[in-house]
Amino acid sequence: MSTSSNQKRSGWALVVFLLITFAAPALSAFIEMPGPWFDALRKPPLNPPKEVFGPVWTLLYTLMAVAAWLVWKREGFGPALKIYFVQLALNAAWTPIFFGAHALGLALGVIVAMWVTILMTWLSFRKVNAVAGWLFVPYLGWVSFATYLNFSFWQLNG
Repeated sequence: MSTSSNQKRSGWALVVFLLITFAAPALSAFIEMPGPWFDALRKPPLNPPKEVFGPVWTLLYTLMAVAAWLVWKREGFGPALKIYFVQLALNAAWTPIFFGAHALGLALGVIVAMWVTILMTWLSFRKVNAVAGWLFVPYLGWVSFATYLNFSFWQLNG
């Protein structure tokens, strides 16, 4: 393949990683959005305003997709990307469980499993590509905070 063909393929692959990364959780978010049930819950002390979540998740999903793309460029669809897609599926599952089913305890179990797979993804990514590993750090930090929030909601409202 020519360099131009490789660059086009790589560019399209980045677009696909962005679409997949944004699509999985976005589908569940359109199904189950926070509403009156959530508004009525007792909130933990560090609960951010609703307006924070959209921009934060947009940045995180972009960083995640770029990290996955960098790993793909280095090793193709290897073990690191398999773990990536597992954590992405758990990410997509959390919203309908928390907001749709109102199952705070089950959602806590899902987010803990998600945190573990994010940690595994980060460890795998950084072995393949150091930049990809660093791009995953904000996501790990945010989901650590989200785990605190989920636990707090469960404790306050369970």
